[in-house]
Amino acid sequence: MSILVSNLTKVFGEQKALDKISFEAKEGEILGFLGPNGAGKSTTMKIATCFLPPSGGEVKVCGYDVVNEPIPVRKVIGYLPEHNPLYLDMYVREYLWFIGKLHGMKRGALKDRVEEMVQMCGLSHEQNKKIEELSKGYRQRVGLAQALIHDPKVLVLDEPTTGLDPNQIVEIRNLIKKIGENKTVIFSSHIMQEVQALCDRVIVIDKGRLVANDPIDQLKLKRVQVALIKVEFSTPVDTSLLEAIDGVTKVEQEDVNKYLVEASTEKDIRPAIFQLASERGLTLVGLQQEEVTMENIFQALTKPGKRS
Repeated sequence: MSILVSNLTKVFGEQKALDKISFEAKEGEILGFLGPNGAGKSTTMKIATCFLPPSGGEVKVCGYDVVNEPIPVRKVIGYLPEHNPLYLDMYVREYLWFIGKLHGMKRGALKDRVEEMVQMCGLSHEQNKKIEELSKGYRQRVGLAQALIHDPKVLVLDEPTTGLDPNQIVEIRNLIKKIGENKTVIFSSHIMQEVQALCDRVIVIDKGRLVANDPIDQLKLKRVQVALIKVEFSTPVDTSLLEAIDGVTKVEQEDVNKYLVEASTEKDIRPAIFQLASERGLTLVGLQQEEVTMENIFQALTKPGKRS
C-alpha cells in the first residue's frame, strides 16, 4: 500500500480532531478525501506529510512511518496544501530550482526536471515571471510543480482548485488525472463533480470519524437509501395527499405548486403519483426522479445533527 492509516487519532487540547480513523490508498489510485469544514481532512493530510505529529495510531507512506522515518517519507511524498505557500518574490524557474535543491537533487537531473515540470504544468509562458505577478490559477500550477519536482510516488492535494475559474478548474483537473496514471493521489475537494470525474474511490470523514470508504459506484448503492422525486402540479395540493402514498417518507413544498418527495428506494412511487392525480382531477405538470449524485451522498453522510 502507498499509504496505510491505522487508528489515527489527533487531539488539540480538549478537542478530538481525529478519532481512530483507518484507511488505505493503493498504488496508482486517485483517492477522494471528503468531509465538511472542520471534519479533520487537512489534519490527516498534515500528519501524513510529517507537518503534524499524531496523538495516537500510525501512518505509513510507502512503508515508512511518519513519526520514526520522516525523512524517507518526505522523499516519496509531494504535498500541495490548501493555502498554497509560495515565495512570491522568486521567479517561477528559480523557485522550482530552489525546491529541487531542498530535495537534494543533483544539478543535471534538476535542470531536466525543472524543464519537464514547466512543460507538464503549463508554465511555459509564465516561467520567467515573478510568482507575485501570476494569477491564482498559475500559482496553483506552480504549487503542483513544486509538489512533483522530486518525482514522488504519492501526491497529496488539499483543495487544489479553490478560487479558480471554471476554465482553470478543468485544466488542473486534467493535469491531476494525467498525474494519477502513475502515482497515488489523495485528492481533497468540496467540488463533488471533480471528485466524481477524477476519483477511483472516496473516503468521507465527519467530526473526525470515518463514515464512508467505497468506490463511487458502490457508495451510491450502499449509502443512498431514499429516492428524491420532484413533482409539479398546475395548482397547489395538500401535502398530506402525497404523504399518504405508500413508501413516501417526507414531502417538502419547494414552491407554490412544486414538491420534493422523499421515498424508499424499495418501491417506485411514480405510478402512485399518476394515480393520485387521475383520481383527484389534478393536472400533473412535471415528475422527475433526481439522479443520485455525490452531493446527495455527501449531505446524507454529513448532515448536521447526524451521529457518525
